[in-house]
Amino acid sequence: MPAKTALVTGASSGIGEATALKLQELGYTVYGAARRTDRLEQLADRGIRPLAMDVTDEDSMRAGIERIVAETGRIEVLANIAGYGSYGALEDVPLDEARHQFEVNVFGAIRLTQLVLPHMRARRSGTVVNVTSMGGKIYTPLGGWYHGTKFALEALSDCLRLEAKPFGIDVVVIEPGGIATEWGAIAADKLEKSSTGGAYTAQAAAVASSLRSEANAKRNSPPSVIADAIAKAVTARRPRTRYATGFGARPLIALRRILPDRAFDAVISRAVGLPR
Repeated sequence: MPAKTALVTGASSGIGEATALKLQELGYTVYGAARRTDRLEQLADRGIRPLAMDVTDEDSMRAGIERIVAETGRIEVLANIAGYGSYGALEDVPLDEARHQFEVNVFGAIRLTQLVLPHMRARRSGTVVNVTSMGGKIYTPLGGWYHGTKFALEALSDCLRLEAKPFGIDVVVIEPGGIATEWGAIAADKLEKSSTGGAYTAQAAAVASSLRSEANAKRNSPPSVIADAIAKAVTARRPRTRYATGFGARPLIALRRILPDRAFDAVISRAVGLPR
């Protein structure tokens, strides 16, 4: 039997890189996609097939899928991992940046899914994995646009799960907690750029400090924890609909479910050190 094929976006670092390597270890032919293929050189040396792909560019995505199908004839797994965190007060973040956040985190993932689904449907099997975040279930100040993308991807995944089920296609959501990646530092930089020098300066300083502290926290889980969850999902006969994993994910999601809104507001405000 030919090896199953997986497409992993955001494969140049962090969770995407770890996932590409894990799936290859399981015997998949893995295409690792990223905007900059130079960051995929190490993966290529280990047998991952590098794929230049920008999830905000239609031609790029179409060309990528066409190449995979031409070379392997199949796509069993799509892992939508590409994404970033754009932080800043809702009042401050330019709408162009807000739209770009949705283009990358939501529309890119869903458009790529649209392109892959016909190939999965033809084989009556496949798994679409959408990596959201515990931030798709909870919220933090100055993270509105980011959380909005993750909440949206959660809802879209639920709808897609129902639509794809009759065709033998599974849709799985992965909800990472604190993971040791570059994400927090990037989000902090964007936050300071958006909301320093205005009405939200004090909040921005507190939240940026919290993001950087969390990014460097030793308690954060390694990206391999998420890769293992994705591997478990794509190899299960009947995968769970959601896998919350990584530092803090399960307790924080549970706390959000239990506490009234204002009580959770207070918990989060204290956690990020918001000025009173």
